[in-house]
Amino acid sequence: MPELPEVEALVRFLDERATGHVVVAADLASIVALKTFSPPLSALVGGTVTGASRHGKWLDLAVRPEAGTGAAGATSSGGAKAVDAAGGAGPAGTGGAVPDDELHLVFHLARAGWLRWSEDAPTTPVRPTSSRGGVRAVLALRIRFDDGSGFDLTEAGTRKRLALHVVRDPTEVPAIATLGVEPLGPDFTIAELSRLLAARNQQLKGLLRDQRLVAGIGNAYSDEILHAARTSPFRLTRSLEADDVAHLHAAIRDVLSEAVATSSGRPAAELKDAKRRGMRVHGRTGEACPVCGDVVREVSFADRSLQYCATCQTGGQVLADRRMSKLLR
Repeated sequence: MPELPEVEALVRFLDERATGHVVVAADLASIVALKTFSPPLSALVGGTVTGASRHGKWLDLAVRPEAGTGAAGATSSGGAKAVDAAGGAGPAGTGGAVPDDELHLVFHLARAGWLRWSEDAPTTPVRPTSSRGGVRAVLALRIRFDDGSGFDLTEAGTRKRLALHVVRDPTEVPAIATLGVEPLGPDFTIAELSRLLAARNQQLKGLLRDQRLVAGIGNAYSDEILHAARTSPFRLTRSLEADDVAHLHAAIRDVLSEAVATSSGRPAAELKDAKRRGMRVHGRTGEACPVCGDVVREVSFADRSLQYCATCQTGGQVLADRRMSKLLR
């Protein structure tokens, strides 16, 4: 799943490439991905991109609609709704006057979604299945700009969780309205982290992954942060002393800042590999810990796993693999 550093890099990439360009097509290939109906997706067509921003793991493309105009909808050959600046009449409810205020295409890539940029975006009708770049995935949305460039939002796997919203205010999206503090923002102080840790006694990894508490950290970077903080993922939050809190705060800032610096400036196509190369323990089960040389171990759950170093994080104690424990009962 793309987390704060990758999403931030994608936002900077989009901001650089798309700002100032006019949206000439917004082709929806997966109806289930679009979670809103008003304003319609067609309202983006003809509008000018004014910038890109991030809310936790959400990407936000801001578009200023063309004053006093609307966009018409059409239907692609695959049956999915499509809207294009050159398109004709469409189904009822997709056209009409568009307010002159700014609109936001807000999207979450979920676990297996990705943004695929092209300097020469296809103009053919969209089809749900995409194999661009040698990767077979389900196409959810294609956006094209006036210079011929554009991007696809795709999702691999069988679970379809990629979500698209067209809203006037990003906080209209419930998951954005309830986001916690930004870990690289000025409000994320040691005092604020102390407050979060004390509010509820829970495992540290769970707190770091809870988007309602801290925005943008997921399974991968929580492993990396806890390794840098030399702390067990299962340690309870209220057990941390003042020095532990300061150390954890520094680890959060350092790990995320380094990852953002590494990712920024890279093309979207390179971000996944850059993330994997930067991991010290996450996804490296069986390899040597780069700090102490001990083997990196794994704890598996139903739909995910975590990696850690026993020497660095648990005083040498090997944590029970929850999946194996269930098999031995």
